[in-house]
Amino acid sequence: MLSGSTAWLAQPDEVCWYDRQLVWLIFALLLVGLVAVTTASEPVATRLTGQPLYFAIRHGIFLVGSLIIGSVVVQIPLSRWMQISGPFLLVSLILLVAVLFVGHTVNGAQRWIPLGVFNLQPAELAKLSLLVFLSGYLVRRQEDVRSNFYSGFFKPMSVLAMMGALLLLQPDFGSFVVMLIITIGMLFLAGAKLWQFIVLVMAAGVAVAGMIMAAPYRLKRLASFMDPWADPFGSGYQLTQSLMAFGRGDWFGQGLGNSIQKLEYLPEAHTDFVFSVIAEELGLFGVTLVLLLLFGLVFKALAIGRRCVESQQLFGGYIAYGLSFWFAFQTLVNAGAASGLLPTKGLTLPLISYGGASLFIMATAVALLIRVDHEQRIAAVSMLHQEHSENDNESE
Repeated sequence: MLSGSTAWLAQPDEVCWYDRQLVWLIFALLLVGLVAVTTASEPVATRLTGQPLYFAIRHGIFLVGSLIIGSVVVQIPLSRWMQISGPFLLVSLILLVAVLFVGHTVNGAQRWIPLGVFNLQPAELAKLSLLVFLSGYLVRRQEDVRSNFYSGFFKPMSVLAMMGALLLLQPDFGSFVVMLIITIGMLFLAGAKLWQFIVLVMAAGVAVAGMIMAAPYRLKRLASFMDPWADPFGSGYQLTQSLMAFGRGDWFGQGLGNSIQKLEYLPEAHTDFVFSVIAEELGLFGVTLVLLLLFGLVFKALAIGRRCVESQQLFGGYIAYGLSFWFAFQTLVNAGAASGLLPTKGLTLPLISYGGASLFIMATAVALLIRVDHEQRIAAVSMLHQEHSENDNESE
């Protein structure tokens, strides 16, 4: 008798070797991103280049590049990812150091390495490399994570601390918090003791509070978040303009292309605040649809992770769980900052915001998720065939 989770294997000849719903979700998000970037970037593109579709065309090129990258990544076996997890992490660390010396500075942050066609953001690569490294580490040290504080808990946190220090020198506080959430979530799922988890959360809270207090600009952001209208043309400018966009959106929006706030009022309209433009032009209906697509992706990743863990494919399971934390938290931060629920933070909306480096890494991440699901399905079919063969032998 097949369980509900494996009933789809009843007809092996008709098995789909990948999750079609997952693929359609990804394509839908990429299409939403192309439309949103096109409409949000027209004013700033016209001002900077005289070509209204300048950023839209670049985003389309990045989109094609992302599809090519994804088609290559999906062919790489998980065993290979596990082999290169250490060197992958080392390359990310080298790039995080390099950006401090040769990086391009924008708005006081030195986060990008210019590569001509696009600017590489090492922080985005670091998120993926840390996730892959932790997945492999938790498989190799599964028992230590549950019983040995030093080798199972302290070592991965040391890696995070090292990467976090390099990120804060840029500074890139948002990416560090995303990596912290990924690490905490994965250690918790791997079976870290509850007291270790509580200590880690408390230490993280104290560290984050200390970093906010130590940087005047972070304190100013926090103050503007608490009351953006106290200084609507200064520290609260971004948030007040974003809230105006949400207010104008109402239920069904002003119509695609009819945003007022993107006309040089709302800074970074096609990158950090593209969600605000979506809210103004498509209203609550459009915002809800976009969030449903994003959290549909998160739930798919969680489901894939659960199936992998149940079938003892722990490496793929940890990767899927880590990706779900990444997608969910980055979505929450971007949407929360745009709507005034969280302090303003420079994190992109996954698969939607403009940016070559972010789009390339996100394409790699979702292609990796598709690969995890594919290998889990292959293993499930093999297990089913083996059970059928054993049953046939017993009947004979």
